Amino acid sequence: MKSRTPSVSPPLPKVVVIGGGTGLSVMLRGLKEKPLDLTAIVTVADDGGSSGVLRQELQIPPPGDIRNVLMALANVEPLLSRLLRYRFPAGSGLAGHSLGNLMLAAMTDIAGDFVTGVRELSQVLAVRGRVLPAAAQGTVLKAVMEDGSIVVGESQIPKARGRIRRVMIEPPGVEPLPEAVEAIREADCILIGPGSLYTSIMPNLLVKGLAEAIVASDAMKLFICNVMTQPGETDGYTVSDHLDAIEAHVGAPLFHGVIVNNGEIPPDVLSKYAEEGASVVVCDEEELRRRGIRVIADRLIKVQTYLRHDAARLSHHIERLVQDWISGKR
Repeated sequence: MKSRTPSVSPPLPKVVVIGGGTGLSVMLRGLKEKPLDLTAIVTVADDGGSSGVLRQELQIPPPGDIRNVLMALANVEPLLSRLLRYRFPAGSGLAGHSLGNLMLAAMTDIAGDFVTGVRELSQVLAVRGRVLPAAAQGTVLKAVMEDGSIVVGESQIPKARGRIRRVMIEPPGVEPLPEAVEAIREADCILIGPGSLYTSIMPNLLVKGLAEAIVASDAMKLFICNVMTQPGETDGYTVSDHLDAIEAHVGAPLFHGVIVNNGEIPPDVLSKYAEEGASVVVCDEEELRRRGIRVIADRLIKVQTYLRHDAARLSHHIERLVQDWISGKR
């Protein structure tokens, strides 16, 4: 009687997500429910709030964006999730700090370095996938404005309310995390965004070696566009303007496709954003198609206090696109 060879499941598609901020965390909450091998590469340029204080006082990379992504990918009880997001309202030295940031700072001290601390806390939180800082050290973001002035600090750039010509990081030769470069090289799909274009996405692409690895990769590359413009960063930007800015900093075209919202936004929500100087990011579809970029449009928003991406619908599109890409390469 012949023995049956056990079937071997194909490896999960490898998806690398690059960015920072709330939008990235929202998307990852949907992606972690899909059969994907996830790696999140997260900015280390934050210098505001609790992250900025811990960065300055403890000489560690800013933990805030990393903490948000860890919590998005964690498999923990809801009460523990609330606890880690808890922000102290008062207390000498404690006011404004989140417990998650303090835990990551403590784990960095226990483990001996920030990267190991992130890895150890990922295990404690049963994180689905990997969370990697773009670099092992914090970076300082600088913006050259259209009028020639220079604004220093990720938290200060939007406050300048000027038009940004380009951004840069210091130290300029900071090395990327080797694991991040390797993840990009092995990826089936690379997702960039959503998030603040110049202050969450661009700092990752300016880390020496990361952009080069993305350009060289044969993975499918998708841009997840913000729904609304951001005052002081992307005033009046269309979707193609976002891509132009990335290309100008990277030095090469990157994307095979863009995912954009085409769902209607209630007038009262638009009015609230307009009061803050924000408007809908216009999808200049004809221009994008002229460039050979595929446009995937759907109702991708949830209306809460502010607009948020619909993580389930967004991750559905991404999973389908990844599977189609892999099937096409076979």
